[in-house]
Amino acid sequence: MKTIVGLGNPGEEYKQTRHNAGRMVLEYFAKKNDFPDWKENSNLQSIVSLGMVGKEKITLILPETFMNNSGKAVKNLSAKNLIVLHDDIDLPLGKFKISFGRGSGGHKGVESVIRALKTKNFCRIRIGVSPKHKPEHKKIPDFLTAPMRKPDFETLKKSSKKISEALETMLLESPEKAMNEFN
Repeated sequence: MKTIVGLGNPGEEYKQTRHNAGRMVLEYFAKKNDFPDWKENSNLQSIVSLGMVGKEKITLILPETFMNNSGKAVKNLSAKNLIVLHDDIDLPLGKFKISFGRGSGGHKGVESVIRALKTKNFCRIRIGVSPKHKPEHKKIPDFLTAPMRKPDFETLKKSSKKISEALETMLLESPEKAMNEFN
């Protein structure tokens, strides 16, 4: 069984922020693929939905911890069958990149996942959230957790469709095929 984790922060105030890009894309994927309603899972400190993509059983996880503690949701999972979706300030808004075995790039949620799994050998989809003019370094945390402007939010929603296609390719064929096709 494969597991997809959408990183973000819980709570209404973070719902439409750039830092919740992973969470938003996974919610889109769940809806598009008719996954059942999300259920609380206290062991994973997450909400979870179990479903199928083709003949593949899939677990979707949205951590209910804050971003920096995302590892709590994955600590008992196998990195081998894991795909993590997260925002990436170094990629332009609307773009995404599939990667495997990379470091965190300074992303605190990914750092937490790597620490919990004791490996960086898992698949990730890095979702671009950077505007044309990236904010200066010290302003990035506030920028990532502030609500997105409507045009930016619409751009992210549009890219969710393409990212969902990439996820389906990863699940039904292979991560390598998805990398070749979508990167």
